[in-house]
Amino acid sequence: MSETHPLTTQETAHVAKLARLAVPADRIEAMRTQLVGVLGHVAKLKAIDVEGVQPMTTPFTQVNRLDEDEPGPCLDIADVLRNAPAVEGRYLAVPKVLAEDAGG
Repeated sequence: MSETHPLTTQETAHVAKLARLAVPADRIEAMRTQLVGVLGHVAKLKAIDVEGVQPMTTPFTQVNRLDEDEPGPCLDIADVLRNAPAVEGRYLAVPKVLAEDAGG
C-alpha cells in the first residue's frame, strides 16, 4: 500500500475475517503493520520490468547424473528376511492392494 492510502484497521480486520483468522482486537494494529509491509513488497515486485524474461522451473541448473548400471554384490536372502515385518516362505509378505474380483 502506498503512503497516500494506508490500510485501515477496519480493512485489516476484514482481510482477517476473509482469511478466517481469529485476530484479537489488540493484535489488529500489529497485523495491519505487517500486512502493509507485505503489500509494499508485492508492489515493488509488480514494478519490476520482466518483459522478455523466460519463466524458470528452478533457479538452479540441474543435471541428471546417469551413471552406467553396474551389478554389485547382493544382500543375502536370510539377512533381508530377518529384517522384514512379515514373511511368507522366501518372500516378503505385503498386504493385498487389488480386489479378488477385478471384473467390471
